[in-house]
Amino acid sequence: MYIVLGLGNPGEEYEKTRHNTGRMAVEAFAKVQKFAGFKDDKKTQSLKVGGKVGKTKVMCLLPETFMNKSGNALKKTITSQKAAEKLIVIQDEIDIPLGSYKVSFNKGSAGHRGVESIIKAVKTKEFFRIRVGVSPATPKGKIKKPKREKVLDFLMGNFKPAELVILKKTFKKTNEEIGKIVSEKLKPPAKPKTTKPKKPKKTKKNKK
Repeated sequence: MYIVLGLGNPGEEYEKTRHNTGRMAVEAFAKVQKFAGFKDDKKTQSLKVGGKVGKTKVMCLLPETFMNKSGNALKKTITSQKAAEKLIVIQDEIDIPLGSYKVSFNKGSAGHRGVESIIKAVKTKEFFRIRVGVSPATPKGKIKKPKREKVLDFLMGNFKPAELVILKKTFKKTNEEIGKIVSEKLKPPAKPKTTKPKKPKKTKKNKK
């Protein structure tokens, strides 16, 4: 079974904020897949819905804790490395322009509190992440990031109507990426084999 988790904050006041992009993406995925409505789940401290993509079972989670406690949703569901490799976390990314996204595996949190919480909970960073861009860009594609002291205000601010249109188009692409991972068309990179150096053969000394 694959778990698709959308990072964000619970509550109506956060629904359309940039920091809730991951949560919005998972809602869009569940809607396209025609999964039944999200329901409160005490075990994962999340809103949960499940279904199948092809023949593969998929669980979608929207943590009902705040961002820095997102890992609580996975403490009782992911208890092994093998299970973690079937986790897909979707998040907002300030270093990627709005309308773009990147798929990664086995990457650090880069300071994202929600991702940090998940890495701590599942005790590994070897899981899939889809980082969805939220920053404006120039016509030439240069990212216009807010100044450091204004980053939090930017992330907690609501998307503009025109930005939501772009985001909706992006979600069509991220839905496809989730489908590729779940159908195993996109697999975790193979781990490099570690081999121990061979011990040099002992040479017999010639007797005189």
